[in-house]
Parts: sequence; C-alpha cells; structure tokens
Amino acid sequence: MRVLVTGGAGFIGSHFVRRLADAGDEVVVLDKLTYAGNPRSLRELDAEPRFAFARGDICDRALLRELFATRRPDAVVNLAAESHVDRSIVGPDDFIKTNVVGTFHLLDETRHALRRGELPDGFRLIHVSTDEVYGALGAEGCFSEASRYEPSSPYSASKAASDHLVRAYHHTYGLPLITTNCSNNYGPYQFPEKLIPLVIANARAGKRLPVYGRGENVRDWIYVEDHCRALALVLERGRIGETYCIGTRNERKNLDVVKTICAELDALSPRAGGPHAELIEYVTDRPGHDFRYAIDPSKIERELGFGGATSFEDGIRRTIRWYVEHEAWTAAILSGEYQR
Repeated sequence: MRVLVTGGAGFIGSHFVRRLADAGDEVVVLDKLTYAGNPRSLRELDAEPRFAFARGDICDRALLRELFATRRPDAVVNLAAESHVDRSIVGPDDFIKTNVVGTFHLLDETRHALRRGELPDGFRLIHVSTDEVYGALGAEGCFSEASRYEPSSPYSASKAASDHLVRAYHHTYGLPLITTNCSNNYGPYQFPEKLIPLVIANARAGKRLPVYGRGENVRDWIYVEDHCRALALVLERGRIGETYCIGTRNERKNLDVVKTICAELDALSPRAGGPHAELIEYVTDRPGHDFRYAIDPSKIERELGFGGATSFEDGIRRTIRWYVEHEAWTAAILSGEYQR
C-alpha cells in the first residue's frame, strides 16, 4: 500500500510509520513539526526509498490537494492532532485549529479528490481519536463504541468535534471513513510532558515528581506498539463507517504508575539520595480532571482478531530502559534543539 500518515513525526505516528515501512508499504508523512513533532523519531528511514516526508499543515488545502494528486495514496491515517490536556486548558486555540478545522480540511479535500477520481479503488481514511471524548467514568464500567460523548476539556471537545465531522462526512457524502478511539498510550519517543516520560526524565535528573491531587485518577494504558498493531488491523480490514475502541485492559491509578516507575529505576539505576519515590510531590489538581477512563476492546478483538497485548509491567519496563538508554533524545527535546 501507499499510505499518507498525517502527524507521522509524532509519538504514535512515528511508531506507526516505522511499522508500515517494516511491512514494505510506501509511506508519505505529512507533519507540521510543531513542538511535539520530532524528525529524530524517523531518522532511520531517511535513506529508505519507500519513505517520503512533507513538512506542512493539514489546514493547508493546497498542499493536501497536491499530495492527493501526486501521491495517490491507497489510504490516509490521520494522526495529526494537538493532544495534551494541560496545554489545551492554557491555550485551546491550536487545538481547535488542528483538531477541528484541520480535520475538516482533510475530509473535504478527500471528498474532492475522490470526486475527481484521483484516489485508487478501495481507498480509506482512518481517523485516530481518543477515549477522552467519552468523558469520565466512575469506579465501574468501561467505554465502548456505543458510549455517549461527554468531553470535559478543550482537548477532548476538539477531538469529539473531529469525530463527529468524520461520521457526518461518511453519512452525507459516503466517504470511506473509519474512526478509532484509543486509551492512554505510552512507550519510546513520547514527548516528555506526558506523565510517564516526564516522571522518568525528572527522576533521572533528581527533580520532583509532580502528581495531580492524591494520584487517585485512573487511566487505561496501552503500549504504543500494541496500538499501532491495532491500527494496522483496522487499515487492513476494518469495516467502513465503523468505530473501533482500542485498549488492552491495563488500568492503573496515576500514583501507582509513578511508584512503579520509581521502583524500576531503583533497581536499574539507584539514586544516591535514596529511593526515587521520595521525589514524589502532590500538586494542585488540574481543572476538570476526569476521574477514570477504561476501554472495552471486545469489538476489535472479536471482529479483527486484536489480542496478545503487552502487559503494563513488561511495557513500562521496556519504556524505562529505552529512555535510560536514549537520554540524548530527551535532552535534545528539553533544549529545543530537535526543532532545528
């Protein structure tokens, strides 16, 4: 296949692009290279003839038009998004522009390219979204494809809006679209503002480890390579017009995640000043902090054969070792050097 991956230099995107390249697919990456888009994450593909990179914005309709006309992708996987809740609270503008307006431009240019006959038979677009569109759960239950949308942050509201646009374009124009909603990703190459890489980086530097509230909020974690494997299944044989919830049943309290990282680092690289857990610091909770997320992945397991998930214990161990062995990657991000 020839696949256009928007946001392909981001955390999940770079993993998915490498997976496609390893499978022998042709990959075209479109990425604006904002603060979280990192070309270092794709450096190993620079000499790969089946890989091409275009720096640009999904809001740039002329660029989208050119890519559709010249590259004629068999599929588009839309991973272009602003994705950090804290940033969306401080400055929601970019989230509306990229996640809502950008998705609209991508869908509309796809509509016109199909009408002009520029895209191959069997073309499909996979829109990658989040479980946060469903809002918060109490102590019981899980999100599924039938869950009601109740977003509670500017980020989740912007992703909910983009999901609705995708469904509307499928229903109104008959576009071959599929939506996925995934739980919290973690793994190598994640920007160090998210919980797991932030805690690892701070702990390695002997800095405080901030935990919102009392750390009781629960998230459902998925190792990024498992997510990419699920996306590959959806790309290959997902049903047009459907939604697939992607998760691996790995719920953890935020505080337990932080303590697990501390314990792993104690074993891997003991701290001279004492256990890493002594660096934990409880900070004021963020506004509208959802209590719990959990995904029921039964549909994608049943219909597409998704399974064999990485356990959280194995995934977090692999993640920590990667960050310890690639501290130059994190250092370049923290210095801002990677953007140049």
